[in-house]
Amino acid sequence: MPIFEYKCIDCGKEFEELVFDRDECPPCPECKSENTGKLMSACKFKTGGGAADYAESSTASSAPASSGSSCAGCSGGNCSTCG
Repeated sequence: MPIFEYKCIDCGKEFEELVFDRDECPPCPECKSENTGKLMSACKFKTGGGAADYAESSTASSAPASSGSSCAGCSGGNCSTCG
């Protein structure tokens, strides 16, 4: 069951709600109005293997590489962190 974000048209309150039906718009918890609409939610995801990959790539992209080599940020040797 996904959690969706909603906004009340009447009072402007933004809230999250666990819903069973994607088309359902629950009433506002603040003013109890039925005049609510679904908001576009931001998503967050990570690609790669795991925490070690994340730590390695963030460390590599923040530290300058030696001249002529590439870093994890661009893999081409032409970005501002590559020497």
